[in-house]
Amino acid sequence: MTDQQNTAANEEETAPQFSLQRIYVRDLSFEAPKSPAIFRQQWEPSVGLDLNTRQKALENDFHEVVLTLSVTVKNGDEVAFIAEVQQAGIFLIKNLDDASMSHTLGAFCPNILFPYARETLDSLVTRGSFPALMLAPVNFDALYAQELHRMQAAGETPTVQ
Repeated sequence: MTDQQNTAANEEETAPQFSLQRIYVRDLSFEAPKSPAIFRQQWEPSVGLDLNTRQKALENDFHEVVLTLSVTVKNGDEVAFIAEVQQAGIFLIKNLDDASMSHTLGAFCPNILFPYARETLDSLVTRGSFPALMLAPVNFDALYAQELHRMQAAGETPTVQ
């Protein structure tokens, strides 16, 4: 019976584990350089979105993943506003092989963070008195696969920090 308990305990210790510990806003900024004149113009916006992720290993199998959304909205040739949010999360991730860890940090965690970042960005923009900015969902699995393909073509190896 003790051997079965030891085996079960060993399997539990080596089984993959994933746990969300905390989600938080790491940084937030908003700038409306042409206010208040921009509010008196005909509104014909064009939206530019930059998306970035980064991760950092913390102590004891904890990892911080930061998703950055930067939006520049122009009305004609003038910048109406620039908004940026860094939505972060702390995740406990244990017992994954390198490929699974890389995918988890590069795609799975950003998928969890994106709805929070999108809502924070939308709230920030409406507080600036601009129309709501609801970004379309992002397929982080496809973005991760594209980046992996690009790295392989360049002879690079994905690394987990």
